This record gives sequence, C-alpha cells and structure tokens, in this order.
Amino acid sequence: MNTASQGMLTHAWFVLAGLMLIFYVITDGFDLGVGILSLFQSERSRRDMMIQSIGHVWDANETWLVVVGGVMFGAFPAAYAEIMSSLYVPVMVLIASLIMRGAAIEFRHASHGGRLWDAVFGLGSLLAAGCQGVILGEIVTGLVPGVRETAFVVVTAIGVISGYVLLGATYLVKKTSGQLEASARRSSVTAVIVTALSAIVLSAGTRFASPIGAQRWAQPEVFNVLLALGIVAALAFAYVLYAVRVGSVRGPFRASVVLFLASFAGLAVSLFPDWIPGQLTIADSASSSATLTFMLFGIGMVLPIMVGYNLYQYYLFRGKVVPSQHH
Repeated sequence: MNTASQGMLTHAWFVLAGLMLIFYVITDGFDLGVGILSLFQSERSRRDMMIQSIGHVWDANETWLVVVGGVMFGAFPAAYAEIMSSLYVPVMVLIASLIMRGAAIEFRHASHGGRLWDAVFGLGSLLAAGCQGVILGEIVTGLVPGVRETAFVVVTAIGVISGYVLLGATYLVKKTSGQLEASARRSSVTAVIVTALSAIVLSAGTRFASPIGAQRWAQPEVFNVLLALGIVAALAFAYVLYAVRVGSVRGPFRASVVLFLASFAGLAVSLFPDWIPGQLTIADSASSSATLTFMLFGIGMVLPIMVGYNLYQYYLFRGKVVPSQHH
C-alpha cells in the first residue's frame, strides 16, 4: 500500500486504541474506585454491598485492558516494546495487583467475617490505580528521568487514584442506598475536588515537564481544542457537585464519565502524533499496512460483540443492589 493508506490505517488504529483504552479506564476505573473506598469501611455488611455492586461486571471490565495490550502489541509493536521495557516494574505491579483483586473477590466468600481478603482487594485496587498513574505520568514526560519529572509522575498517580475514587463513589451513589449511599456522596465531593486540583497542577506541569507543552500546546488549533475540552470538564465538575447536592442518583456518575471523556480526549489530542512525546511517533511505531488491515477485519468482528455484551450486562444488572441476606 502507498504512504497515504499506511497513514490512514495508522491513525485509525490510534483512534481505536484510544477508544478501547477509555472503555477500560471508565469501566474498570469505577470498580477500582469501589475497591479503594472499601478500605475505609469498617462494617463487613457495607463492604459486602460494595463488592456486590460490581460483582457481575468487574471481570468483564478488565477484558478491555487485555484487548488494549493486544492492540499495542500487534498494531504498534515498537511503542509496546519501549513502554514495556522502560516501565517493566509498574506494569508488573499493575498485573500483580489485578490478580490480587481477582483472588480476593473469590476467597473472601470463604472467610468468616475477617478483613484479610477485603484488605487484599482494597490494596490491590489502590496499587493498580497508582501504577496506572505512574505509567501515564512517565509517558507524558517522555520517559525522561529527573526530579521535576518524578514530581509530575507522583501528582499523576494521585490524580488517577482520586479520579477512580470519584468514579467509584458516584457509581455507588446510583447502585446503593441508605448510609452507604450517603457516605458515597460525601466521598464524591472530596474526590472530585482532589481530581480537579490534580488536573490543574498536571496541566501546568505538562507545560514545563513534558515535550507536549512546547510541541503541541504551542499550536493555536490544538490549544483551541484543549480550551473547549477544558470548558466541558469544568462544567462536568460543577455538575457533579450540583447533582450530589440535589440528591440525583445517576447524575453524579454521568457527569464523572463526561469529565473523564473530556480529560482523555485532551490527552489524546496532546499526544498525537506521538506515543511517547519527543521520542516515538505513532507512524514510526506502527506495523505494516498488511498487518494493520488484517487486524482491522479482526477487531471489526470482535469489538461489536464486546460492546454489545458490556451494554447488555449493565442493562441486566441495572438499578440498586439488594443485600444478599434479603434474597
């Protein structure tokens, strides 16, 4: 194929990879957030309700991460190799944390009131969220070491953790009731404020600690898009606070999703046309046209099934959860 076709395929796979990644971030993000919040619940009955609220969907949510890894390996092997080799430790800790969560959910049913497996579930969720923040921060800073860059990575990890807590808390608002819902509403307010503050700090840090600031944000057309996305994110932030205050059930979670979508779109616009800013472009890291075309047919068959299955399970298990002892 000619250069134009290769470019179109490369850009199409960049969009597809981003789309599948945001599916993962939102779906697994809220159940990671629920896991983190479970660390602060002393009553077993409340932790049971929290885990019950995600019990039918958490494993399917993590499927998106597997698909993203497969897409990167097949469509952008050079980027996959660079990220995996440079960030081996956080990637391995992330995988171990997800394994911890899965084992804890299964083994906690055999425990008799103890907190061991609940603690493993919560800590696994916290570690997984933190590792994802570290990986994101390292990529945005171009995998460049330094004190300033390390500080940026730390704030990124805090931002991702607080963002997932926000998704988890607002998810619990719509899935639970009583004291647990009231606690989730309070957590939503704290989490959205911390997330917004982290985003502001990271935006300022990106300008000075990442090649993105000089290469992409200096372009007027890019800045205008980011400004529009920033306005959307600010409105979503305000609506989360409003929806929590007026007692909306679904509003806080929907606004949190919009906040994540705007933030993720801003990240994608900032990164393009690079995978690793200042080091590796999507064009340089892409597979051949034949490989990208073959994968496109494959994902065209698999993606609708995955999306359809996810939508069906959320429809099937919609509404507030009922405590197990009431069945």
